Amino acid sequence: MSKVQDIRRMRREGESIAGISRATGVSEPTVRKYLKPQDLSPKMPVRAKGPSVMDEYSSIVDSWLEADRGVWHKQRHTAQRVWERLVEEEGATMSYSTVRRYVKDWKDAHKGEGDGFLDQVGLPADMQVDFGQADFYVVGVRTRLHHLVCDFPFSNMGLAQVFPGENAECACEGLMAVFSYIGGVPRRIIFDNATGVGRKMCGVIRTSKLFAAFAAHFGFEYVFCNADAGNEKGGVENKVGALRRRLFVPLPHFDNIRSYNARLLDKCTELADKEHCVKGEPESQLFMEDRFALLPLPDAPFKAVSWQRMKADKYGNVVLDGRHRYSSAPEFGGRELIVGRCAFDVEIYDSDGARVATHARAYGDRPTESVEPASQLPLLCRKPNGWPNSRVRASMPDDLREWADSLDSEPRKEFLRVLRDVTAESGYGPAVEAAARIVELGGAPDRASVTVLAAGICNGRGVVDYADPVDMSDYDAAFAAIGGGSHDQQM
Repeated sequence: MSKVQDIRRMRREGESIAGISRATGVSEPTVRKYLKPQDLSPKMPVRAKGPSVMDEYSSIVDSWLEADRGVWHKQRHTAQRVWERLVEEEGATMSYSTVRRYVKDWKDAHKGEGDGFLDQVGLPADMQVDFGQADFYVVGVRTRLHHLVCDFPFSNMGLAQVFPGENAECACEGLMAVFSYIGGVPRRIIFDNATGVGRKMCGVIRTSKLFAAFAAHFGFEYVFCNADAGNEKGGVENKVGALRRRLFVPLPHFDNIRSYNARLLDKCTELADKEHCVKGEPESQLFMEDRFALLPLPDAPFKAVSWQRMKADKYGNVVLDGRHRYSSAPEFGGRELIVGRCAFDVEIYDSDGARVATHARAYGDRPTESVEPASQLPLLCRKPNGWPNSRVRASMPDDLREWADSLDSEPRKEFLRVLRDVTAESGYGPAVEAAARIVELGGAPDRASVTVLAAGICNGRGVVDYADPVDMSDYDAAFAAIGGGSHDQQM
């Protein structure tokens, strides 16, 4: 460019073409070429199009890609599939990279007006919700669970809760935990189409019965994304992965998912000490503006449960989702029951609304059976001959089972009555543990001893072991202070 400048400057000064050529050592035709352009501003680097091996097959490929516009997005032609069909069906010999560039250019040229992404502005008290998945060690077993993530785009604050599923009960339970934690209700919540609370199909929003009641109770506005439009809630899409990497690596260990969820909210808040990537203010400070704009919590509590009337089988069991069996009690066999599905539990009531049983809710495709042995105790007291094959017997520790097997019919019946009554007061687990402890110490589990020990276990006091050595040091110190000598000296 410096030589071009010299040539054009010399020409402006009146130098002849021949003189410029001699002075610069450039041929006269070249001098004329450099003098000819009037506009030397930088030119746009548009790629010149030349003949391509794809020209012969362009009409075929165009027809395939055009037809794809009416097909489900997961079953459209990829560049790989286009190249394979050209080779197999048309005998083409071009490389895959050539086809890939052609397909990309075609899709770019045929992108519709609504196919771009909008840079969305998050308003205070707006919230986006989505589910993700992560592995955890639950009671030592590696289990894949689902984490509900609530993202506030204005402040970039993200809060998470872990659940065994992605149904409406889990979503509502998680949202209630977040509402309670932040002390208010978001004004508008944007949901993914797969969160379990509802979905948007052909422009029509259909919600579950539970979520419709939940939204009316808390009074927030809700919006569902269009199908396959993750960009409409890009904030929470990113937050799902960010929280998984920050909080669930390495894999967390816990025994109780509810206790873990209570701690998890504080851990999420600790991540908000950093500055916002765009606004330059601490995310925790921006979140105060989110909280200031929240709606107040309603006065009445909400229970996230889906109710269903079901007829029990002849054993008093009900089956949910076609594979998860839950027991009520044998006397309810063939009768109508009211079943409540919560995020973590399944509650069973009789037709008058009296609670019959509560079970941990089972998830997954594997058939499960949640039968509470305590539900068989009343019937077993009336029919003690069913003892050998009962679930009560199968659930007992070996020593207690062998002791009960050695009893005659009448003493065993009395023992079962004791278990039934103590279970009603302290629960089945403490009652069995107390009876097993008494047998281990060589005694017989009578009503009084089982009642006292079970109450202690139920209240967390444990069981006193009278075989343990007694520490008399406090007594010795007290006697020494009054001049009475030690306990051993008095003995």
